[in-house]
Amino acid sequence: MAYCGNRLLLAAAVLLFGITGAAAEDAQVNTIQDIYRHLRTCWRPPSPAKARPIDITVVVSFNRSGDILGHPRISYESAEASENDRLQYRIAVMEALQRCTPMPFTDAMAGAAAGRPFAIQFRSRKTSPPTQERRA
Repeated sequence: MAYCGNRLLLAAAVLLFGITGAAAEDAQVNTIQDIYRHLRTCWRPPSPAKARPIDITVVVSFNRSGDILGHPRISYESAEASENDRLQYRIAVMEALQRCTPMPFTDAMAGAAAGRPFAIQFRSRKTSPPTQERRA
């Protein structure tokens, strides 16, 4: 019963004080959603003084040990982004991948994720621009 009380106190402390970045980065990755959560802990977008906020997507694969397999590929960048914006965000994405790898996969997730491509969205804009598409 004391064990349950300790777990409740720990959960309350985490909610009250938040998990530090280092603790979140050290958590084991056991699901596909955990991959995305883990990468978000490493994301540091460029400051607004360096680049305007844009959205960028990278396709990346991992091997069983959690290292990047091959070369990450940028598959999307906001259309209105300048060349400087694109460069700054590409650098920030690659730095996030460096901070987060090797990915701390559980044994089960290592086998499931190895070699599979993941499209990771890094969103920095508050809202997406309106589209010209109209629905009938």
